[in-house]
Amino acid sequence: MINLVVLIVTALLGAAEAYAAPQQNGAAPQRKRVVVERATSEMSIDGFLREADWSRAEPLGDILQREPREGMPATERTDVRMLHDSENLYIGIYCYDSAPGGIIGTQMSRDADLSVDDRVELLLDTFRDSRNAFYFATNPLGAIVDGLVIESANVSREWDAIWNVRTARATDGWTAEFAIPFKSLGFNKGQVVWGFNFARWIKRKSEEDRWASPQLDVRFYQVSEAGEIEGLADVEQGVGLDIRPYVAGKMIDAASPGNTHTKGDAGLDAFYNITPSLKLTTTFNTDFAETEVDNRQINLTRFSIQFPEKRSFFLENAGVFTFAGSAGTPGIGGGGGAGGADVIPFFSRRIGLVSGREVPIAGGLKLTGKAGPYDVGILDVRTRDSGAIDAGNFFVGRIKRNIWQQSYIGAIFTDGDPSSSARSQTYGADVRLGTSRFLGSRRNFNMQAYFVDTRRAGAGPQDAMYGAGVSYPNDLWSIEAGWTKVPSNFNPSLGFVPRTNFSKMNFSVNFAPRPRNFMGIRRMNHQFRFTQFSRLDDGAVESWRLFTAPVNYTFNSEDRFEFNYAPQFERLFRPFQIARGVTLPVGDYRFDRWRLEFVTSSRRRLKVDTTWWFGTYWSGRANELFGSIQYKVAPHFQAQLGYNQTFATLPEGNFVARIFTLRADYSVSPLLTFSNLIQYDNDSKNLGWQTRARWIIRPGREIFIVFNQGWIKEDGIERGFRAADRTVSVKAQHTFRF
Repeated sequence: MINLVVLIVTALLGAAEAYAAPQQNGAAPQRKRVVVERATSEMSIDGFLREADWSRAEPLGDILQREPREGMPATERTDVRMLHDSENLYIGIYCYDSAPGGIIGTQMSRDADLSVDDRVELLLDTFRDSRNAFYFATNPLGAIVDGLVIESANVSREWDAIWNVRTARATDGWTAEFAIPFKSLGFNKGQVVWGFNFARWIKRKSEEDRWASPQLDVRFYQVSEAGEIEGLADVEQGVGLDIRPYVAGKMIDAASPGNTHTKGDAGLDAFYNITPSLKLTTTFNTDFAETEVDNRQINLTRFSIQFPEKRSFFLENAGVFTFAGSAGTPGIGGGGGAGGADVIPFFSRRIGLVSGREVPIAGGLKLTGKAGPYDVGILDVRTRDSGAIDAGNFFVGRIKRNIWQQSYIGAIFTDGDPSSSARSQTYGADVRLGTSRFLGSRRNFNMQAYFVDTRRAGAGPQDAMYGAGVSYPNDLWSIEAGWTKVPSNFNPSLGFVPRTNFSKMNFSVNFAPRPRNFMGIRRMNHQFRFTQFSRLDDGAVESWRLFTAPVNYTFNSEDRFEFNYAPQFERLFRPFQIARGVTLPVGDYRFDRWRLEFVTSSRRRLKVDTTWWFGTYWSGRANELFGSIQYKVAPHFQAQLGYNQTFATLPEGNFVARIFTLRADYSVSPLLTFSNLIQYDNDSKNLGWQTRARWIIRPGREIFIVFNQGWIKEDGIERGFRAADRTVSVKAQHTFRF
């Protein structure tokens, strides 16, 4: 197995030399660059850009369309200027608009989805590694949105930094004024050049304007294609120490009479920049009272489903722990349309959560950042004894050696088992080779290979999983292929594996022309995706699925219509209980699924998304209805009703799987928001309601108030539901910066 992995890696490295040469020999065009001037007076962040320094700062330069007319001048003028002092980087933006009444701004909450609004976005590649960056964005309402771009793949908005932005309306557009403290950024001291990019979206026109790389084949998160800024070589981070204590209180009103109790707690998070590019994070007596509840899911498959991580300590700088083939990594298995991640060697939800039960965390330590050409991640967490589950210690180490402009070789190691005191270890290696100058042309191409092995005390020898793949992710043609093998005795204790004992091959193609002046269509996606799983023990095909989208059209109005045909094969080697009281016998099942989907534009006050899957289903037939109805009263209120229902008629029995979700959010301002989430599913028969209030008194000082109430549906109860436990949590935290 090791020899095979070595051969795969060697082949990929050899191939990389062939296509990396053009970009190293200067095939890339001249990058845009601007000098950031030093401010000579005190800056007031109010959104009005009144300071004299703004008028003398060097403009960013031409900003061109990426969509709908690639490379053409923007239809509206945008003026971007940058300044700095000893503490902050300032960005002032004037978004001129010939029809200011058409400016769209509806979102105010922290880290809101701004794709529904006019907006401006910033990328800061402070290490100039061309693969990772800090992300900042706002809309005309001054929403505070930030995140981390990881390996040019996507942005993780769970990262929250301390910074400030204010916006203002003008008679001829709107303005935004950013102040980003250098203490909130990691960078190499004395770095002469930073990567930078800027984008503006004009929602009513479906127009994206960009400073650097306004090409359809280049996503905004593609850090290697950013422009450059200079003039920041003398900035400092100070001592580099942030201390964030918290106090929290909780009242639990149990369903049984007279069983109400309260408790208080306190803890501390500390952040220290060992170097400007390497951060140590520690947490003591960790509390996650402010975390939003999970979205309900009903599993109608034979395999485990994954719930996302939402806890702040584990999310901060989590990108360094990502592994090739994991969800969110383009190219193979996850995030690229090939059917989700097959293996995640480290999945942080395994720590502090066992079988849905919360395990108290006594403390933790995390070291993340850069050391020369290396990306480093070390995590060590200690949990407390919680009765049925013993205290435990869990360790994760991750290192990546950056090579060329967009490639790396990495390794990962984990130690610990949340469900057992037995020694359990996981280790693996991965390589990713990427370029945006494939064979000398301005096209993206990626290759990946990886393997992961496990060792468990007393469990005997275990086999390793491994895989490889390639992708060609571009605007007109997007192609990818991959292969993965996961043995039956593979079990990473701190990872996530939905199924084992298989080899998987996948191949997908998307052809997406952009016709002009044809029936109002902006883009035509024609998709083909085939995935097959074969068992390793006997070589039999266990399942395959062919997904086709002969029609997937996005219109200039931003409405979208899609029609799919998806034949599927499943082979059951043992009986499968698909729903309560409905069990499918051993055998082969070949069925055809069809889909109609219609999505309306998010810029409208009323937005409707609906999906209907129909056709044969296992041994019978089924209709699946998914979708949502959203209504917005800008700028403060919005509500969304989501539905997910499956109506199955099978010879073995009929069943209905049903989930309803209601979200209702009210924002007083970008600093004070209230969110409500009500969920019901007929599997658990549980109705749940959570209300969360978040008050950002000022950046770094916050108060959370969270209310949870549940009801359980029981037969024979007069009103249908019995009240379950009720909890009210309050948490206040303040960051001291040195």
